[in-house]
Amino acid sequence: MSTPETSRFVRLRVELVLEVEDAEAVTKSALSRIAGDSAMPETERAHAEGTVTEDTAEALAYLVDPFDLVSEVSGVELQQASWSAERIDYDPDAPDWDLGEDDGDDDSDG
Repeated sequence: MSTPETSRFVRLRVELVLEVEDAEAVTKSALSRIAGDSAMPETERAHAEGTVTEDTAEALAYLVDPFDLVSEVSGVELQQASWSAERIDYDPDAPDWDLGEDDGDDDSDG
């Protein structure tokens, strides 16, 4: 009996629900990060500043970087990442928000 080869690649899915208690502070942090990015072209900078100023969710998406989450993990290298943020209605008591439940997207049998 042979063992199937195991891929070296792992898809890590993370879902976060954040409560924004100070939207102005989030926006200021995003604007500060944009200002500190010397490699960013001026046209891209202007677009990013406008986007994070208009939408707190976009400011959070700009601040949360998947590379930062795994850059200190030994033995792994980030190959690809995508992420987004959106405003939602949140009810922690609703069954839809039980993060421990299966969402039907896994590949396991059963």
